[in-house]
Amino acid sequence: QVQLVESGGGLVQTGGSLRLSCAASGTVIVFNDSGWYRQAPGKQREWVAGFTTAEGLNYADSVKGRFTVSRDNAKNTINLQMDSLKPEDTGVYYCYGRHPITRKEYWGQGTQVTVSS
Repeated sequence: QVQLVESGGGLVQTGGSLRLSCAASGTVIVFNDSGWYRQAPGKQREWVAGFTTAEGLNYADSVKGRFTVSRDNAKNTINLQMDSLKPEDTGVYYCYGRHPITRKEYWGQGTQVTVSS
């Protein structure tokens, strides 16, 4: 059974940094289409950053220059380094991955990020 397990959320002050990790288990297949979404309280889930086979790595304008996505294919993990955090970055962060053959999407359980002002 394929699972995505996230770690690394927490509470940080404005301007601080956090690093999120997402590890895929139950498969050795690398999810080329993978990345991160987030959901702030009372808002819809929004895409943050990620890889696609067609376009490579992209970032939402709101995080460009502050967040960095990296991937370790050998460990089948995807990471999100978040710097210069702002209160508006607060939310639950979800990693996702799409199986390259079945096209099924998998989601992590979510990890809370809270940025205090």
